[in-house]
Amino acid sequence: MLIKPVADLLMRNTDHFLIPADIVANVQTDNNLYHAFLVLTKIKYSRIPVLDNEGHFEGLISLPLITEQMLGFDQLNTEVLMQKRVCDVMATKVKTVATVTDVETTLHLMVDNPFVPVVTADRVFRGIITRREFMKSFNFLAHEIGKQYDMIEKDFSVSEKAK
Repeated sequence: MLIKPVADLLMRNTDHFLIPADIVANVQTDNNLYHAFLVLTKIKYSRIPVLDNEGHFEGLISLPLITEQMLGFDQLNTEVLMQKRVCDVMATKVKTVATVTDVETTLHLMVDNPFVPVVTADRVFRGIITRREFMKSFNFLAHEIGKQYDMIEKDFSVSEKAK
């Protein structure tokens, strides 16, 4: 659990955490892999959200998931890009958060992910929280905590460690 001063300072910037769904690059489950490949290549992201036709979050698609489909024994099969759909290869076991205020869960997920999808209980995709935006808040925290809180260093001498 985050200590209150840290949580308070991180929460001050939650307004900036969410990149709204309407400006996040995504593909739909029924798009072919060729379309997903083009989108990922043009925007230069490693993975993007996959939505259904109603804007519900279904998973993530990445360049490695697509290129894996093209690999043959001795050559690349690019025809598969037109034949297979995003829903055939997307990652579906994706951890999400329901709100931008779930700072602790987001922090844990950011360790291994460049972004965390924000998805409502009924799977409506609200947007993403990027590691970049989160790190801006952490930078703010690192510079402001000493200005806004009195900090006292604890004594961790040998006698304290024995207790």
